[in-house]
Amino acid sequence: QVHFVESGGTSVHPGGSLSLSCSASGYIDNRYCTGWFRQAPGKEREGVATIDGDGSTVYADSVEGRFTVSRDNSRRTLYLQMNNLKPEDTAMYYCATAAYLCEFWIQHPNPPELRRPNFWGQGTQVTVSS
Repeated sequence: QVHFVESGGTSVHPGGSLSLSCSASGYIDNRYCTGWFRQAPGKEREGVATIDGDGSTVYADSVEGRFTVSRDNSRRTLYLQMNNLKPEDTAMYYCATAAYLCEFWIQHPNPPELRRPNFWGQGTQVTVSS
């Protein structure tokens, strides 16, 4: 029902900044949690930053103070501003929406209900290296 397209990822040096965008098509329930998730090769998917229907945000401890998630409902776009990037931020970044509490979902990014084909889109690659 909802399709997301992520963009903005590229290769940067440590300490650099990037802005990611996620454009949505189709119906979005504004009560749902929406957020950014990432996955590095050989590692589990992890929650990065979420924003709920009230505009409240939750961040992973590893990005707190460096990343900022925001949205523009009129443009149907989700954003992730990333500052002071570190090599450990290297991953494929995905956006998604689901009917979970953000505080739960960011800590449990891959519940059984989401283990279905094509739930996650193509993502956008962020690489941080010297």
